[in-house]
Amino acid sequence: MATRTSGEDWLRAWFLGLGLLALPVGSALAQAGPGATSPLPPLDTLQTPPQRTPNGVRYVFRARGTGPLPQAGQRVSARYTGFLPDGHIFDASEAQGGLLKFRVGRHEVIAGLDEVMLLLPVGSRVRVWIPAALGYAAKGVRHPDDDDRFLVPPGTPLVFELEIVGVR
Repeated sequence: MATRTSGEDWLRAWFLGLGLLALPVGSALAQAGPGATSPLPPLDTLQTPPQRTPNGVRYVFRARGTGPLPQAGQRVSARYTGFLPDGHIFDASEAQGGLLKFRVGRHEVIAGLDEVMLLLPVGSRVRVWIPAALGYAAKGVRHPDDDDRFLVPPGTPLVFELEIVGVR
């Protein structure tokens, strides 16, 4: 007898290495949007220890791409899901219309993403841990519908699942 899996079961499998980095549009968490919770596995469930940039961004390859490395000023396309340390999703490229596209090194994204993108060949899938100072720092991100709440509280480190799709 076939059983349906819940969105949470699907995400658990997803994070355990099935390699899908963007939430399908029809999934429960994609529909729930920011604030939804997903089960982030602990660091020790990843098979290799994370690498660290000089500024403290940590990252681990789920799959290393074979494409070119982005260069400063080039336009990168990526899929992402951003998480708070407790596993709440605060943003996802699928919720924003598909791919994130930005020019590397031009401060169009948070500093931690700008820094790590230069180290990720096209086709790579990675988990990235960004210190608060290289994310939204003391400012945080206010909830768009309620100025008394935050999507990302001030001083919060961030976790991203990324897939580098292209560079030009």
